[in-house]
Amino acid sequence: MDIQVLTTFFMWCTIINGAIFVSSTTMCILAPGLVYRMQSKLFPIPRETFNVVIYSFLGLFKIVFLVFNVVPYVALLIVG
Repeated sequence: MDIQVLTTFFMWCTIINGAIFVSSTTMCILAPGLVYRMQSKLFPIPRETFNVVIYSFLGLFKIVFLVFNVVPYVALLIVG
């Protein structure tokens, strides 16, 4: 594997995971009731607990997205 292949790989990982993150965040902001109703069928938890869990998940996903997708992509762009 050369730097160009790795750069392309991390570029697509960043695009795909960024789209997943943006769509998840948008759903939680624009339709929180719908998201809660869908998830409460699988996991019966109170609404307040659900809010904490979903926003904690989005925060963790953002940190993991930045550390494992964006940072390596930017580093490969700098090196390449």
